[in-house]
Amino acid sequence: MDNPFKKILHNEELPEVLKDKVLNDVAMIKLSIDVADLFVVKYPNVIADLIGGGSSNKKDKED
Repeated sequence: MDNPFKKILHNEELPEVLKDKVLNDVAMIKLSIDVADLFVVKYPNVIADLIGGGSSNKKDKED
């Protein structure tokens, strides 16, 4: 497999295909982080609030 970065340096311009691939990879990483945040942080907090009767919110409102 050829090194795509050697082609960039040789042509001194980024091929559109490589640019699209990098942007798609970054978008997939961002989506993965958002999904992990939803299920690892936010979902357990919602369940804890439902089970606890929302007592953590009442404490915040009283202060």
